[in-house]
Amino acid sequence: MKTMQRGIYTGERALFGARDLYLKEAIFEDGESSLKESANIKLSGCLFRWKYPLWYSENVRMEDCTFFDTARAGVWYTKNIALSRCVIESPKNFRRCDGVNLSAVQFTNAAETLWSCKNVKMEGVWARGDYFAMNCENMEIENFTLTGNYGFDGAKNIVIRNAKMLTKDAFWNSENVTVYDSHIYGEYLGWNAKHLKFVNCTIESLQGMCYIEDLVLDNCRLVNTTLAFEYSSVRADISGRADSVKNPLSGYIVADDFGEIISEEDKIDPSATRIERRKKAR
Repeated sequence: MKTMQRGIYTGERALFGARDLYLKEAIFEDGESSLKESANIKLSGCLFRWKYPLWYSENVRMEDCTFFDTARAGVWYTKNIALSRCVIESPKNFRRCDGVNLSAVQFTNAAETLWSCKNVKMEGVWARGDYFAMNCENMEIENFTLTGNYGFDGAKNIVIRNAKMLTKDAFWNSENVTVYDSHIYGEYLGWNAKHLKFVNCTIESLQGMCYIEDLVLDNCRLVNTTLAFEYSSVRADISGRADSVKNPLSGYIVADDFGEIISEEDKIDPSATRIERRKKAR
């Protein structure tokens, strides 16, 4: 592998089609598609200041790199890319990629980021922006922070552990998502999802978890969560109080206590869902 250090690259397709190259402390100034169609590339301490640098690339490793806000749509249609300790200021990064590994990455403007990607692993990622990870498949996520609405819309086959998410309309239209040991705050959580499961989570949501097919809550806390479970098939074991339950379709809901329980017989069959207070041990 050839090493090139402290180069400054300008102009369109500056290193187009590069192969077997180690770039150290390189700066990519103005000029689109600087590393388009590259393969077997390692980058360390590099700066990207312009659009579309890594499209249709393969086998890319990046550490301590920065995408400035002008490096929009930085990584699209790329296979097998790993980033560690990187800062990404530009929106619309990572589209239709296969094999993405992100470790200690900060997305300061994650609007429309990580769309339609598959086989993604994330650890220690922080992101701010709307529509994060839309239509992604096969994701493993740990120690994750998201601030931004509409996260994981249409995503499939996702496992999330130890996350904090401030996000309205998260997990809409998703399928086969399991979230462990996390805090989730935001209105209208999970609508129209299939096979959505929360384990040891704290949730705060207005009209959360409605219109869901096969919703599971295992030892979860609901904080100020009102009008929950409308038209959902649900199996919920809630630690503490459930403030407000409305028109669940079927299953069971067990909690230490309940606020209001709304069952409208003209809209659902109340007998199809068992709602009960947990029996206290003597």
